Amino acid sequence: MSQDTVVAKRYAKALFEVAEQQQKVTETEQELRAFVEAVSGDAEIRDFIHSPNVTESVKLQVLAGSFENKLSAPVLSTIKLMIQRGRADLFSALLDGYLAIQEDKLGVADAKVFSVYALSNEEKATVAEQFGARVNKTIRVENIVDPELLGGLKVVIGDTMFDGSVAGKLERLEKSFNRRV
Repeated sequence: MSQDTVVAKRYAKALFEVAEQQQKVTETEQELRAFVEAVSGDAEIRDFIHSPNVTESVKLQVLAGSFENKLSAPVLSTIKLMIQRGRADLFSALLDGYLAIQEDKLGVADAKVFSVYALSNEEKATVAEQFGARVNKTIRVENIVDPELLGGLKVVIGDTMFDGSVAGKLERLEKSFNRRV
């Protein structure tokens, strides 16, 4: 584990503890995720935050003005502190650390569910319930449409993949034929 990862986890742990005390763990995650996506998805914001030509005080003023009503005080304070300490490059690692702590403490896991068509809310709930029982966690489903699956589902939870897709079954069948030849 790199030194930067360790540092990011410390910030994440402190932020999680505050969010937990305020009973705003999920809201904090959503705010942090939105901020990290905004920074990583917009080159201008990223360049501004990482620019050595922009003073720290100007960065803090702009961030406060831009995000003050959109981010809670703990999230904004954490971001400001990271900028003050020259750790702005660790925002993604902060989010990853926060999510890992949240998953561990709350027994929550994110699942990427690949399907041929967009799943309804009822289907997502069924998938979450069935796979949650397998991994002993509450599952949050992110549905990704992948027409190449032909049918069925492919579910990725952390480092584990459950492949019940038709394409996956055909691939395994082909491999078994090739072993016999």
